[in-house]
Amino acid sequence: MILNETQLRELGCAVFAASGVPAGTAACVVDALVLAELDGLPSHGFSRIPFYTDQALSGKVDAKARPVLTHPAPAYVLADAASGFAFPAIRDGLAEAVPLAKRCGVAVLGVTRSHHCGVLGQYAERLAEEGLVSLIFSNTPAAMAPWNGSRASFGTNPLAFGCPRGGKHPLVVDMSLSKVARGKIMGAKQRGERIPEGWALDARGLPTTDPAAALGGTMIPAGDAKGAALALVVEILSAALTGSNYAFEASSFFEAAGEAPGIGQLFLLLDPGPLNPRFPERLETLCGHLLAQEGVRLPGERRFAVRERNRAEGVNLPDALYAELRKRAGRA
Repeated sequence: MILNETQLRELGCAVFAASGVPAGTAACVVDALVLAELDGLPSHGFSRIPFYTDQALSGKVDAKARPVLTHPAPAYVLADAASGFAFPAIRDGLAEAVPLAKRCGVAVLGVTRSHHCGVLGQYAERLAEEGLVSLIFSNTPAAMAPWNGSRASFGTNPLAFGCPRGGKHPLVVDMSLSKVARGKIMGAKQRGERIPEGWALDARGLPTTDPAAALGGTMIPAGDAKGAALALVVEILSAALTGSNYAFEASSFFEAAGEAPGIGQLFLLLDPGPLNPRFPERLETLCGHLLAQEGVRLPGERRFAVRERNRAEGVNLPDALYAELRKRAGRA
């Protein structure tokens, strides 16, 4: 089913409304999911809605939670998501952290008692449009073993980097520290497809192409031992620093039962001007050097191209998912 941006937003908000999610919260969540669909990232788009709304209905996510913001230090903001959706807490936290970064040169936003926060690159892009360089980290429920280990101890633990390029698309790096995001495996399971070998191990530690076995096993880290070490760094930055649950303490993003995941996010915001007023010029020297080489493309460029195409042509939502969402919205 081909849907334009407006139709996607209306359908998404209708499903959340039918699940008792307040309109303001629903709009904040749906905006992020629509942008993921536009950017060609369906694993972080509307495929998440059944899981989000099931958890809202079960109470695992407190859909009516209001983020609580505190300022533990002059350039620090701590946003308590209060076991609600992550998106409103991040929105409110950044609304205070961005002015701090512009005034102080640097600001830190920590988010605690949080939930799945979608595509980290969206926030890096938004901050770059504010003229800020950013590093963003999130832990996620356990899915990846430490190197040479056998038990899932880290999440796929995404991280993102963004910086402005005057008059051009921001430079955005966004990656999961597993070879692929776990949502891609969940998407393959929903579609009844196999996954490529090398993405995951089953519960016995053996390679598998069965997405169900992969979800019951562990993800393979990107870069092997180096990826596992970086996952540890993200775990410390996003969970230990924010007082949030570690991956091995967090409940699943994909199940309605259980306690709230209670994971964390950390945002580092930097104004490049005070350190180097020639930052834009120096950045373009680097980008120009890279782009002069045949076949080189800057990170994030493909996503911007896909977004432009999908805004013009619409997003192809799988028929089964479209039918399920209409049913949940009471429109079947």
